[in-house]
Amino acid sequence: MADIKYYDVILKPVITEKTMNDMADKKYAFYVHPQATKIQIKDAVEKMFDGVKVAKVNTMNIVGKLKRRGYTFGRTNARKKAIVQLTADSKEIEIFQGM
Repeated sequence: MADIKYYDVILKPVITEKTMNDMADKKYAFYVHPQATKIQIKDAVEKMFDGVKVAKVNTMNIVGKLKRRGYTFGRTNARKKAIVQLTADSKEIEIFQGM
C-alpha cells in the first residue's frame, strides 16, 4: 500500500441534492484517494477540520462509466466515495455551511 498523507486522502466534497439532505443527520460525502482505508479517511477528516469527531465511515468504489464516441469506446475515471458520519456532540464541517 502506498504511503498516503492525511492531506492527500480527501480529494473534494460531493455536493448533490442527496448529500445536502444527509447533512441534517451529520453525514458528509467526499471523493477520496482510491487506496485510502476507512481509518485513514477518519484520521484525515479529524485532522483537517477542527472540533470534528467521526463516528463511522462508509466507502464505495465507483466504476467508471462506459462512454462511446463514434467507433471508439472508453471509460471515465473510477473513483472512491466516502460518507462520513459525525458524532452527536461534534461540530459541523464549515465548508458545507451556507449551501
